[in-house]
Amino acid sequence: MVKIEDKLTLQEFLALPAEDVYYEFVDGYAVPKEPPKFFHSTLQSALLLLLHTWCKGKGRVVPEWAIIIKRQGEDWVPIPDLTYISYARLPANWKCNEACPIAPELVVEIISPGQTERQFTDKAKDYFEAGVFRVWIVNPESTSIKVFFADGSSQLYTGELPITDALLPGLELTVQGFFLEAGLI
Repeated sequence: MVKIEDKLTLQEFLALPAEDVYYEFVDGYAVPKEPPKFFHSTLQSALLLLLHTWCKGKGRVVPEWAIIIKRQGEDWVPIPDLTYISYARLPANWKCNEACPIAPELVVEIISPGQTERQFTDKAKDYFEAGVFRVWIVNPESTSIKVFFADGSSQLYTGELPITDALLPGLELTVQGFFLEAGLI
C-alpha cells in the first residue's frame, strides 16, 4: 500500500484510491488541496454556470479536473478550480474518465482563506510553462479577477469593467455580474 507521505511516480499518484480530500501531484508528492469554503464554492459554481453557458459548442468547462502536465521538467497534476479547454484542443468526442491529458486554454483558481495571491502568481508561471494560455485568479476579498497572460502581463478586473479576451470570443462577463450571480454582493 502506498502512503501519501511517500514520494510517488505519476502512475502511483493516479492509482491512489479516491478520498474525500483532493490531492495535487507536486514534485513527486501528493499535496492536499485546501478544502473550499462557502465563498469559494459559490464563486466556483457561479463562474462554472457563466462559462458553461458561453462555451456551448466551443469546448468544455469543468470544475476540479486534474490536469497531467509538466512543471520544471517533472510530472505535475494540479487541480484548478475550473478548467476550460476548447474542442480544437481536446475534441468533443473525447470521453475518457481520466485526468485532462493536455494543457487547457484557461485555468481558474479561487483564493481561499490562508492562501495568497502571490502563491497563485507563481503557480500561473508554472501553468504557462506547461502550455496553458490564460490563468484567472479570483480574489473574494477584493472582489476582483486578475487575468494573467503567457507573456507575463496581467490585467486586474473589478466592478463593471468587462472581461474581454480574443481567446474567449463572445464572452460577456463583468466581475460585478459574476459576484452578483454568486450572491456575494
